[in-house]
Amino acid sequence: MKSIIRKAGLLLSTATLVLAQPLGTAQAQEKRIVAVSIPAATHGWTGGVVYHAEQAEKEVEAAFPNVDVVLSTASSATAQVSALEDLSATRKLDALVILPFTSEELTGPVEQIKKNGTFISVVDRGLTDPTIQDLYVAGDNIAVGANTARWLSDKLGGEGEIVVLRGIPTVIDDERIKGFSDVIDKTNIKILDIQYANWNQDEAFKLMQDYLAKYPKIDAVWANDDDMLLGVIEAVGRAGRKDIKYALGGNGMKQVIEMVKEGNERTPVSTPYPPSMIKSAIYMTAAQFAGQAPMRGSFLLGAPLITPENADQFYFPDSPF
Repeated sequence: MKSIIRKAGLLLSTATLVLAQPLGTAQAQEKRIVAVSIPAATHGWTGGVVYHAEQAEKEVEAAFPNVDVVLSTASSATAQVSALEDLSATRKLDALVILPFTSEELTGPVEQIKKNGTFISVVDRGLTDPTIQDLYVAGDNIAVGANTARWLSDKLGGEGEIVVLRGIPTVIDDERIKGFSDVIDKTNIKILDIQYANWNQDEAFKLMQDYLAKYPKIDAVWANDDDMLLGVIEAVGRAGRKDIKYALGGNGMKQVIEMVKEGNERTPVSTPYPPSMIKSAIYMTAAQFAGQAPMRGSFLLGAPLITPENADQFYFPDSPF
């Protein structure tokens, strides 16, 4: 399958075009089932995913009477596997839009659904076997890590000691770490420690406390994600550590964007990774059955640095994330 790369603006434009299609043909067709399986709102970013998925469910069903969107959330990989088994056992799924809780545990179950002729759209956390998917919508995770690393290397003069927090074992976490590490490996910056905190603020707080106790000097922290960044900032603040020049995350959480807008010395930049990508994926999947606009390939959103100069472009005060 030929890969097609598009920016966020084109994703939204495509969604608009799909919804603008006349309903005559759609109304005459049989009911199509589009299942949407996503993680529950276990942290801020997934809370945004749930919000945008619920909005897309209402909008798509209102626009296309022949499309029935069935939304389910899961608090763990095991729960998501069970939910998929229940969905596929009780009805024929024309399409599945899935944001996997973890890549490895969901690959097999999604492959089984694919064998039934179901159109598969994967969002954000890729499967370990990408040939299963017909459509992939995500941010550019390599760029999230690489762009952050380049900025950090420049500010540290290519030298220093840092710690890193990983997310959940998934393809996108691997990609972020690769993008970051590939840049850092070409400098004299040393990564003192790198461990998982599962994109969770509380776990990041505890892990950062361990890092602070273990390492008397840390020049910077990359938290990989803004939820974890908040836990890092709290731990550093409580410890009163002045050696940490920079604490950076990613995803463009509005609370962090506010820090960037204010010119926060320790967190002066971020990178975007909008949870609304789930809405783009649902729109594009519905196009298979309602808009007569086949969508296949990989659609990646850009990840430019968010700075005080451009932060207003990425700040949405009414967003849940």
